[in-house]
Amino acid sequence: MKFTIEKSVILEALNNVSKAISSRNIIPILNGIKFELKKEGLYLTASDSELNIKQLIDIKDIKNVEKEGIIIIQSKYLLDIIRKMPSDTIDFEVVDGLKVKIFTENSQYNLNCMEASEYPTIKIEESKDPIVINSNKLKNIIHQTIFAISTQELRPLLTGLNLKIMADNLECVATDSYRLAKKTEKIDSKSEVNIILPGKNIIELEKTLPNDENVEIHIFSNKVLFKFLNIYFQTNLLAGNYPNTNNLIPTEFKYIVKINLSEFFSSIDRAALLTQGKDKNIVKMTINDNKMIINSFASEIGKVEETLNIESNNKEKLEISFSSKYMIEALRTFKDEEILLLLNSDIKPIIIKSVEDESLIQLILPIKTY
Repeated sequence: MKFTIEKSVILEALNNVSKAISSRNIIPILNGIKFELKKEGLYLTASDSELNIKQLIDIKDIKNVEKEGIIIIQSKYLLDIIRKMPSDTIDFEVVDGLKVKIFTENSQYNLNCMEASEYPTIKIEESKDPIVINSNKLKNIIHQTIFAISTQELRPLLTGLNLKIMADNLECVATDSYRLAKKTEKIDSKSEVNIILPGKNIIELEKTLPNDENVEIHIFSNKVLFKFLNIYFQTNLLAGNYPNTNNLIPTEFKYIVKINLSEFFSSIDRAALLTQGKDKNIVKMTINDNKMIINSFASEIGKVEETLNIESNNKEKLEISFSSKYMIEALRTFKDEEILLLLNSDIKPIIIKSVEDESLIQLILPIKTY
C-alpha cells in the first residue's frame, strides 16, 4: 500500500473513526485502525466490538495512489503523529508487510503494524427502508436529552437513550431516575420503533454528525446504523425494555410560573457557587405571589439570596429544593426567552417547558431538606 494524501483530509477521517477506539479494549487488534486502500478510495475502520465506525475517503480526495493494500496501524500515537507533521501533504507506504512509513519531505515515522487477517470481520448492514432525518435535528434531539442518562452501570438500561417512533412521531427519553428529559419531533416515517441506544456511543455520534446533511437510520433487532456523507456509524443496542416513563410526568399543576430563562439561569448559576463540593448542590427556590427567591447556604462559607420577578397563577407560598447542577443542565437545553415552571408541591416533580414549544420537557425531582 502506498499513497499520498492531504493532512487535513486524513486527520478529519481519523478523528471520526477513532471515536470507536476504547481505552478498555481487551482485544489488542482493536487498538488499531484498519486502512484498506481500494480502487474507490481509502476505507478507515475502527471498532470496540460494540461500536463500529467506518469512513471512506473518496479516491478523488487522495492526491496519488501507487499501490492498493490493507494494514492495521496502532491508533495510540497515530493521530498525534499526523497532527504534528510539518507538511500539508503526507505519504503512507507499507514496507516489509508489517511496517508503515509515514513521511513528508523532512520528517519520517516508521511504525510497527498488525496483521490485517487478525482483524475481526465487521458487518455493516443497511435496511431496505431507512428512516431519514436532518443531522441538525438529530443533533438537537441528542443534545436536549443525552445529559440525563445514568452513569451507573447497576441499571444498564438507564445508561441508554430510549428512541421510539410511532407513525410520524419520534420520541426520545433519557432518565437517571432523579431527572428526565423528553423530546418529541415530527418526522417523515411510518415505522414503529422502540430501541435503547447506548448513551456513551450516542455522545460520540453527536460529535461526529455534520451540519445540515441527511442521516439515514437503519434499525435492526440488535444494532442500528447511522449513515451520513461517507461515514458508517454502527452501534449495538441495549437489550431489554426501557421503563415506562409517561406516568412520571404530571398533567395537572397547582403552580404555573412564567420566568425569564436568562435571569433564572444566572441566579441559579450564582447560587450554585456556594454549593460546589457538596454532594447534591442543593439550592432552595421560594415562590411567593409574583416574586421568586433563590438561595443557597454553606455553613463554612455563608449564604446567597437572589430575588426574581415572575408571573404565577397561584398566590400561595411554595418552598422547594433541588440540585443546582441538574437544574442548570436542564435549562441549557432551552433557547427561548421565557420558560414555564410547572409545580404541585415541595415533594412532586418540577417540570420545565418552553412557553412557545411543547416538544421538550425537562423533569427534576425535588430534594427534601428536612
